[in-house]
Amino acid sequence: MTKRTRPAGLRIRLVFSNRSWIGPGKADLLELIRETGSIAAAGRKLGMSYKRAWSLSESLNAMFQEPVIESSRGGAAFGGARLTKTGEKVLDLYRRLEAKAEKSAAAQICDLEALLAATPAEQTVEMVVDMPIDMSNRK
Repeated sequence: MTKRTRPAGLRIRLVFSNRSWIGPGKADLLELIRETGSIAAAGRKLGMSYKRAWSLSESLNAMFQEPVIESSRGGAAFGGARLTKTGEKVLDLYRRLEAKAEKSAAAQICDLEALLAATPAEQTVEMVVDMPIDMSNRK
C-alpha cells in the first residue's frame, strides 16, 4: 500500500491573453493579506522574502483594471494592507475556479494516481525485530 504525504490535486495557473497570470501562490498571498492585514506578514507565512511578497502584490495590482490590494506605510503600528473589493472578487473567482476544476477532474485524478509508481520512501519495508533481552546477568 502506498501512502502519499499530500493528496493528489490540481494546481491551477490561469494565464491571461496579456501573459499575466494568477496561480495558487498569488491566491494564497491574497488570502493571507486579508487574514493578517500585512503584505510582509503574509509573505512570511508563505516563506517568501519581504521583497518577493511586495513584488507579487505590485504585479497583482498592475494586472487588473483596479488595484486588488491597498496598503499604507507606517510600520507595525500604523501601516497595513487589505484587499479591495476587486481583490476580494479576484480571490473568490479564482478559488471557485479551483474548486470547480478539482470537482470536475476528481475521477481522472484518482485514476492517474492509481497508476503512479511508488517513490523510494514508499518502497521501504518496515521491519520489526522481536528480540528478548536476557536480564538475568544484570547486576
